[in-house]
Amino acid sequence: MGALWRELTDLVLPAGCAGCGVPRAGSPLCEDCRGRLGEAEAWRVRPSPAPSGLPPVHAAVGYADEVRAVLLAHKERGALRLAAPLGGLLARAVRAAVGGRADGAAPVTLVPVPSARRAVAGRGHDPVRRIALAAAGQLRRGGTPTRVLTALRQRRPVADQSGLAAGQRLRNLDGALEAVPGSGTPLAAAEVVLVDDLMTTGASLAEAARAVDAVAGRRPVAAVIAVRSRR
Repeated sequence: MGALWRELTDLVLPAGCAGCGVPRAGSPLCEDCRGRLGEAEAWRVRPSPAPSGLPPVHAAVGYADEVRAVLLAHKERGALRLAAPLGGLLARAVRAAVGGRADGAAPVTLVPVPSARRAVAGRGHDPVRRIALAAAGQLRRGGTPTRVLTALRQRRPVADQSGLAAGQRLRNLDGALEAVPGSGTPLAAAEVVLVDDLMTTGASLAEAARAVDAVAGRRPVAAVIAVRSRR
């Protein structure tokens, strides 16, 4: 409810652009930041060292101060209208990851990497799922059959990943995810693309790929992220 109230307030009261802070009203982004996100081109990225089992990853945009600000405004401050431009970034990453698809092809299945329940409750929304849904809508409108399947969940609590080194992140997440009951059959028949908002070491995506493989008997074909961290 708090996130919705902030969105409604922002429609009528002038506020700063979520990216650069320039005053504007009626839109969460100024023209410059909207153009910067709209012109981003996806590319293949891989952390070093890369965790075992990490699928091919495509990022939509590199880390920059404005991009980081937009991501945090959506994720932590409930700026829900930013899901559309962030979803546009993900849509371009999906196209780069799976290529063109003819009408009638089996849909690309976007599987969001799950957040902890306490994080979702604290934010009032699930940011990764929200931008995955926005990306799927844009892909469908562009002729790419796409659906979102919430197929993964946390099976045990994990520590906060911030500040952890790559090896510590892998140990923290080892075995932390599992498939939602009943998702094995649709995952086995799908062209699964994992979705996350940010990649630092790749540990979350590698664990999500393991969880998909454990229930479906096949690994995701790719993963996409909105932002590639500098780390």
